[in-house]
Amino acid sequence: MAKKDSRKPTGSAEPTETAKSGKDTKPAGAAKSAKGAESTEGGKPAKGAGAAKASKPSKGEKAAKAGKSADAAKAEKPAKAGKSAKADKPENREKPAKASKSEKPAKVPKARKAPKGATAAPDKPAEPAAPAKGEKAAKAEKQTDPDAGTTAGTTAATATAIGGKPKSKPLSLRELLRISAENSKGPKGGGARKAGGHGQGHGHGHGHGLGYEYGYDTPLSPLLRVPSGERVDLGAFHPGATPAGPTDKAAGVAATARMAERLGSLQERLYAASTAGDRRRVLLVLQGMDTSGKGGTVKHVIGLFNPSGCRIKAFKAPTSEEQNHPFLWRIMKALPQPGEIGIFDRSHYEDVLIARVRDLVPRSQLGRRYAQINRFEKSLADDGVTVVKVFLHIGYEEQRKRLLERLDNPDKHWKFNAGDIEERSLWPAYQQAYELALERCSTDSAPWYVVPSDRKWYRNWAISKLLLEHLEGIAPQYPKGDFDVEECRTRLLAT
Repeated sequence: MAKKDSRKPTGSAEPTETAKSGKDTKPAGAAKSAKGAESTEGGKPAKGAGAAKASKPSKGEKAAKAGKSADAAKAEKPAKAGKSAKADKPENREKPAKASKSEKPAKVPKARKAPKGATAAPDKPAEPAAPAKGEKAAKAEKQTDPDAGTTAGTTAATATAIGGKPKSKPLSLRELLRISAENSKGPKGGGARKAGGHGQGHGHGHGHGLGYEYGYDTPLSPLLRVPSGERVDLGAFHPGATPAGPTDKAAGVAATARMAERLGSLQERLYAASTAGDRRRVLLVLQGMDTSGKGGTVKHVIGLFNPSGCRIKAFKAPTSEEQNHPFLWRIMKALPQPGEIGIFDRSHYEDVLIARVRDLVPRSQLGRRYAQINRFEKSLADDGVTVVKVFLHIGYEEQRKRLLERLDNPDKHWKFNAGDIEERSLWPAYQQAYELALERCSTDSAPWYVVPSDRKWYRNWAISKLLLEHLEGIAPQYPKGDFDVEECRTRLLAT
């Protein structure tokens, strides 16, 4: 590769270059040598140029003389002028001149220092030398990938971390939500997006392909799951993020709709398996602040299933009869039967949420309820219930917006309660109560999942995908018939 003289004589167009090739030392280009030939010191030829003769030297002789440095002149014999002159011919510009036999291959002349007071005195402007093949390739590569070797690797790593191509090991919830918070643009902006291809972007800007569209490729459960026993800070969970999700609303709605067929098929298998004694079923628990979308989830997600195989229960304030029983009594009455999918709009967690915020029970009794809930959910899991607990995480500003929409639309006044404003004033207390519930009751038997819910389309997509993954995990199968198929076929045809 050519080694350039970094010290450029004043007024010179180009610094002198020397190039190393194999064992020989060669001039980097005739044109650059010609430029270096123009330097003079105080009107006299430079030391390395030799004594000036009476007759005017030819261009080739100038180039040959200028190519010699003061240090090189002592160590090496000067190259013949004829060879440097040949390099100045157009047909020879792209080919470096052959090295002089007298040059020592082991030594490379040091870069010549610019003489003091040197001035450029060209009688003709030198034509620029054609770039060497290596330089051409480097320029072409730079034009093709201007970030090569600097930011390309960083970009790829960033795309992977934000949700690009899935890693072999999923990100932890803490890592995912940190990234989501950093990359989200707020309730109306784009959430975490994958570069290059869920979509975070998601192919879908996410590179997910067909598998992504049906929700099979990147497991969402490990990304949204609250790790057991870890402290929870809801402030780190950006409610407007879209971790591993589609790029926008249209893509999200379409992806959710495409999961309907698969979800329906798995539900039917689950119900069919129960007819043969399989006790397995699913319980979806929905918790969240007012307007977080519990009812919307039931409408848009559970609507993908056959309603005859679903058991939906919305828990309100306990009745006088329910108050006369332990707090889990009304919950056990609403559990799904084998083969069913149960949905709780609010749940037994109200007894450690509003009860804590409103001081409805003594704190000593409240502390025992977390352990009771864990034992209860463990017993459900042992009996074949897959518990999927989802916290619909909505932002403070988004809640105000949704409450105002209810006030502005007379058709939604029935959904508005003046008490919602008072409850909103207790937002910090409720956030703390949720953090405690998520921390103390996210277990291996019944983990919690935090679903960012400022974007309704993402909420629906994420919960549909969580249900799909858990049903796939159950892998229900149609039971085999206990009769002779051919015999029954023969008898039927005879009728």
